[in-house]
Amino acid sequence: MKPDIKICGLKTAETVDRAVERGATHIGFIFFEKSPRYIEPDLAGALADRVRGKALIVAVVVDPDNDDLDEIMALVRPDILQLHGHESPERVLTIKALYNVIVMKAFSVRDAEDLRRVEAYIGIADRFLFDAKAPKGSELPGGNGVAFDWSLMAWLDGRVDYMLSGGLNKDNVALALASTKASGIDISSGVETAPGVKDLTMIDEFFDAVAAARMPATASGS
Repeated sequence: MKPDIKICGLKTAETVDRAVERGATHIGFIFFEKSPRYIEPDLAGALADRVRGKALIVAVVVDPDNDDLDEIMALVRPDILQLHGHESPERVLTIKALYNVIVMKAFSVRDAEDLRRVEAYIGIADRFLFDAKAPKGSELPGGNGVAFDWSLMAWLDGRVDYMLSGGLNKDNVALALASTKASGIDISSGVETAPGVKDLTMIDEFFDAVAAARMPATASGS
């Protein structure tokens, strides 16, 4: 099965266009001001309009209040809200009810106990994203360029539809796809030359690697 691919933290027209041209199914914009990938909602809305209908627009937020969400929903009109903070199951339900939008709940993972937190959100969040826990001293909940032990994902069952994130790049995406049941891949720092600076060549190389990773399965089924 062809995985969903989300390129996150985009800030320029050329990188948005290239990501979608190469096959990104999801385009992510980050609305967390401490992040080097932060983008103003009005600019994100303009970039989203370039590819709306060709890829799903994802707004990444961290413990947002309703005023923040009102602005993002009005200016960006995302298809999906990715909640990357400490939002409770009750808060997730409230957001879904208020904004009538798909919600993807993100979890930071270091060990099996971190994964067990997903239980309370099954049937509430529409999808999940699993990222590596931030290194000590980092203020960013994601986009730190570090991976976690993917073998932990074997604990999850078919009730959990998830995207895998954290430290992914062209060199390890084949292993990530082969060793997990992730239906989607989320990449940010793995296609950057510096925090927040996406690179067109690295985007191309990543999509080439995903295509190469899928070739044996395609060939065997032909």
